[in-house]
Amino acid sequence: MKLKDYIRLGWDQLQRRKVVTALCTVGIAIGSASIMVALGFGESIQHYSQKQMSYYLKTDEITIVDQTDNPNGQGKITPTKLNLIRTFPHVKSVASFQELGQFNLTVDEDKQSYLRLIATELNTLEDFDSKFQQGGVAEHEGSIVLNYGATLGLMDAKTQEVRNKLMQQNPTKEQTETYRQMGAIPYALYQKQLLLKSANSPEQQGNPSSTATPKVSEFTLRVTGVLKKPDGLPDYMLQGNKIAYVTPEMGLKILQSLNKSSANGQVHYSEVRVKVDSSVNIKQVDELIKKLQLTTQTNLYQEDRMKGQFAIIRLLLTGVGLFVLLVASISIVVAMTMSTHQRRRQIGIMKVLGANLSQIRNMFIVESSLLGMLGGLVGILLSYWVIWGINLIIIKFNSNPSGESAEILFISLWILPVGMFFAIMTGVLSGLYPAVKASRTDALTAIKRE
Repeated sequence: MKLKDYIRLGWDQLQRRKVVTALCTVGIAIGSASIMVALGFGESIQHYSQKQMSYYLKTDEITIVDQTDNPNGQGKITPTKLNLIRTFPHVKSVASFQELGQFNLTVDEDKQSYLRLIATELNTLEDFDSKFQQGGVAEHEGSIVLNYGATLGLMDAKTQEVRNKLMQQNPTKEQTETYRQMGAIPYALYQKQLLLKSANSPEQQGNPSSTATPKVSEFTLRVTGVLKKPDGLPDYMLQGNKIAYVTPEMGLKILQSLNKSSANGQVHYSEVRVKVDSSVNIKQVDELIKKLQLTTQTNLYQEDRMKGQFAIIRLLLTGVGLFVLLVASISIVVAMTMSTHQRRRQIGIMKVLGANLSQIRNMFIVESSLLGMLGGLVGILLSYWVIWGINLIIIKFNSNPSGESAEILFISLWILPVGMFFAIMTGVLSGLYPAVKASRTDALTAIKRE
């Protein structure tokens, strides 16, 4: 007998026993769908968590901390070392950051706020996941780039004074909410000139006993770019995060004006960030940087910890699917054993006509395999329905203010053959015992009994 003959005979038997076939198919479908949903759920959650963690914890970045005060002289970041790091394999970008301090901000003559000023290579901002909402990087030295929080809460001095008095006199819940809302109102700063002021106290100038009035340094810069608002965060959570970026050359001028630059003219970096093409290559690049006697920090351990946790969850969910398949296999064994008993006359006639033991076994194994394949196909549809339903629930109850799609669950293509494999193997293994029992049926006894 050829394979197509086995398939035809098996399919005819499945069609004759519609109720039993349907029940066994449902059992296998539930089991295989459970495995596919478990694998898809684990992969989807891991992918989503890695994406979120990469955004907030930057698992594809390495932070180099300057250790200038180290007595051994190790750990100091120099321009030569930075240029060498840029040549390392898998390094996408390198950005240095130098803290310049906090400055008072005035724009349009009366609107006031404050900024935390940082000197960095402006053309690397987009390399480190910052996107521009307005404008971009300008080449001239007097340019400044603001983050979204720096555009919030600008008010004139009179409004600030009235607001503070009201808060002191009657600090009610309504007043507090009004204060918060006022601080979250964005102000148009793109292409405007900002006046930055920083007061140098006598202590900062190296004369603590001096009674002289603080020296006020002023800088006029033009806003050439405003960064986009971070996804998933409302305005009131960003109003305290006011950061502005200037070029390293402008940063050096500001430090010289504030008498904070080093005597030998060398740059003192607050930190350096290295962007790697993938978190998989973080360890390799980190080892290369450490060979330069630099101190590094990564979030790689967080990713490894998360992978371990999701591996456990995926294993548990897969175990549930295997248990369901075990129950389904028992039902197949019972159904195929009953089929063997009911078809004793057919088996006896086939033996009388010359069918050997292997042909009888193959007939029942192919039949159970078809039952497993049918259950696997239904399981694929069922798994997609389950994922679709869960995504609908997530979208319905999603409260993400950024408007980003909440559909985070998916089933990869590689999961489908895995589910089919388990379904077909369940059918094959479940059909072994009935097949062996059918092949041992005595032909003459079976015909006489019928």
